[in-house]
Amino acid sequence: MEQKAAAGAAVRRLEMLVDEDDVLPGALRLIRELRPHWPPQRIKTKHFTDGITNKLVGCYVDEDMMDTVLVRIYGERTELLVDRENEVRNFQLLWAHGCAPKLYCTFQNGLCYEFLKGTALGPEHIREPGIFRLIAREMAKIHTIHANGSLPKPNLWHKMHSYFSLVKDEISSRLSQGMPSVEVLEQEMAWLKEHLSQLDSPIVLCHNDLLCKNIIYNETEGHVRFIDYEYAGYNYQAFDIGNHFNEFAGVNEVDYSLYPRRETQMLWLQHYLQAHKQLSKDHPGGSAVTPREVERLYVQVNHFALASHFFWAFWALIQNRYSTIDFDFLRYALIRFDQYFKAKPLVTALEMPK
Repeated sequence: MEQKAAAGAAVRRLEMLVDEDDVLPGALRLIRELRPHWPPQRIKTKHFTDGITNKLVGCYVDEDMMDTVLVRIYGERTELLVDRENEVRNFQLLWAHGCAPKLYCTFQNGLCYEFLKGTALGPEHIREPGIFRLIAREMAKIHTIHANGSLPKPNLWHKMHSYFSLVKDEISSRLSQGMPSVEVLEQEMAWLKEHLSQLDSPIVLCHNDLLCKNIIYNETEGHVRFIDYEYAGYNYQAFDIGNHFNEFAGVNEVDYSLYPRRETQMLWLQHYLQAHKQLSKDHPGGSAVTPREVERLYVQVNHFALASHFFWAFWALIQNRYSTIDFDFLRYALIRFDQYFKAKPLVTALEMPK
């Protein structure tokens, strides 16, 4: 109950700026505020290098890293991509429901929060039934967190159009590199919005960025937790799942032959729907999941996976312009557009069960 009450509490704010090109001095200044009892000479640091949006460093004194403070420095111009106030609200909300680490403070260009013990997963892990059952359940848990009052609108279309408006010039200048034209992309976005809005996917609280490295597996305790809530918000249930299925292909070496086959998806969705019914206020204690329900969600998810390709392609083009992180964002954008056009005819052939 105490955690629930704290969901809306103000987060500590430290008026400090950390130099993203020289993170350690700033991180140590923050730690002096957050952990004043730590002897400065004993503080150790660890850089985490998997992120492609932000920079991340862990600070700790004990070798077991039980009390580790993570300092995350926002990437260059990421305010174009991320609503930081919304991120903090979602961080607090998810923590209150036992789905997120504790947020210690915000500072001028970042956050400090609790380190979750466990393994950040890779594409090879999320295909394992023993692990994907846990992922499906954790996603269902987040999807059953209720909004206060009326349900907000999905953030997908607003964000996608916002990203698109920022990269129109970039798109026009890259046509010779295989980039679809602005006109084609506008037509496809209009089609996506009209087509997907008719599928009646529920609006729920979504993570919206469930790539492998955002899933922490604690083998000892037998659970997974999701991290990084920059893109979290109310959205279509099927988008969150379809977006995760796209991440089976990986990020650094993208391989869409790894996109989950129908049998894998059906098993994943069965686990998800069972957990959703057990956790939902509409089905207290749960009820049986029917084959029709699984088939219906399968069709919705694969349609919304198309929108995920567009969303992250536009995101990558913005990153290509501003990010200082060493990653080929342009290549990634082209891969996502290419996969959209490859997958579209296969997906549109899928029909809702009668």
